Formats: sequence, C-alpha cells, structure tokens
Amino acid sequence: MSQITIGSFEDFEKFIGQELGTSDYHQITQSQINKFADATIDHQWIHTDPERAKAEGSFGDTIAHGYLTLSLVPYLWDQIVRVENLKMMVNYGIENLRFAQAVLVNNEVRLSANLKNVVNLRGTIKAEVNVKLEIKDQRKPAFTGVLVFLYHFG
Repeated sequence: MSQITIGSFEDFEKFIGQELGTSDYHQITQSQINKFADATIDHQWIHTDPERAKAEGSFGDTIAHGYLTLSLVPYLWDQIVRVENLKMMVNYGIENLRFAQAVLVNNEVRLSANLKNVVNLRGTIKAEVNVKLEIKDQRKPAFTGVLVFLYHFG
C-alpha cells in the first residue's frame, strides 16, 4: 500500500476522477463487534451471540454491525491519504450509502477510494470521495457510498 500525500487544494485537484488507493485489510473480530455493541447499546443477537447466530441466523455466524464497518473509515482512510498542513478536517456527510453485504465475524475488509470531486469553498476544501469497503474473497462489497470531507489547510 502506498499512501498519497495531500497538502493543499491543488494537490487534491490533481487526483479528481482518479483512484486514490486501497488500505490494508483489517480483520473484524468478535471482541471488536462486542465492544461496538457496548458502545452503541445495540446487542442484537445476530451480532453478539455466536451460538444463536450459528443455529438460527441466516448468515451462519455473527455479523458486524453495518455502522461498525462504516466507523472503520477514518482508520482505513488514513492508510490511503496523508493530509499535511491541516488545521482541521470535518466529516461533512455521506451520500448514496448502501450496505450491500454482511461482514461476518473474522472477515477481513479494506477500503478503496476514488476522488469524485474537490471544490474550494472560500478556503475550505470540500472533497467528495467514492468509497467501497471490500470483503476479502467476496465479490460484493460490504458498502459503497460517497464520503464528503471538509479540509481546512493551515
């Protein structure tokens, strides 16, 4: 994995319409699922009860919360793009988010990103990034969408 370095609007502009990269794989463990369940107070058995999930669930095992997979974006995004000269970054929105396939416990996921557009809004940089969370050895991704970030450079 090679990381792209961005330090200005002009740096971003060079990548419009291009693949930015792909993160390393990250394995989703039952411990991580359980901690996310505790943090979000979402203890639905398809996430937290391996025995019941194997016996009664339609996936054959526990699955990660969709929002757990989404919450990995900052960690995985930082593996793709290193932003320098930054005062502040704000997660501004998510457009067209679709959860396409469940992520089973112990699956490995990685983020791939393509820069859709970047706009200079009077010094605040709005970056729209097409993302896909790929599941190792699976054809369908866990999710797809467009992430919108606001960057304030120093």
